[in-house]
Amino acid sequence: MTIRVLLAEDQGMMRGALALLLDLETDLEVVAQVSSGDAIVAAALETRPDVALLDIEMPGGDGISATAELRRRLPSCRVLILTTFGRPGYLRRAMEAGASGFLVKDGPVESLANAVRRVLSGERVVDPDLAAAALAAGPDPLTDRERDVLREAADGSTVADIAKRLHLSESTVRNYLSAAITKTGTRNRIEAVGVAQSRGWL
Repeated sequence: MTIRVLLAEDQGMMRGALALLLDLETDLEVVAQVSSGDAIVAAALETRPDVALLDIEMPGGDGISATAELRRRLPSCRVLILTTFGRPGYLRRAMEAGASGFLVKDGPVESLANAVRRVLSGERVVDPDLAAAALAAGPDPLTDRERDVLREAADGSTVADIAKRLHLSESTVRNYLSAAITKTGTRNRIEAVGVAQSRGWL
């Protein structure tokens, strides 16, 4: 049986190298390659891969959101996240979205093809060091709204700007920022954004 693979990676050289490596395996075939998050689901619906190998941070949408949509619209397709960003929060969010595996790009090359086979057989495949870090880090303490407000604050936007974009009052935005600062153990919203990003909560 040939395992059909969709590959989503925004860096052309990395995408080409991964496709070449996977195609060297006699039982694997890369049937689609995409470079942006918003192209993943359409390509998957067209080519019907068995496994989607997704990066997280891509233009046009992230791999975690695409994972959730893929699991809804093409439940037969297993998702394996392959990312540079081995953050505990990313792992937790990816698994909650329905991913079957999560590997970091600095892992051994030979383990990737094996991971594709394992997730298709129903196993969960997770980088062991990252799994341990995720357990140590604990759950994401932020609410959805607190995350929304922090994302909007990341570019230095004022409270008024954030309130306008999210259709909230300024006092509500201040409350969410205050809660996020408290939960991240930081002194201001810039530090809160930094901590939340480094832990993969945003």
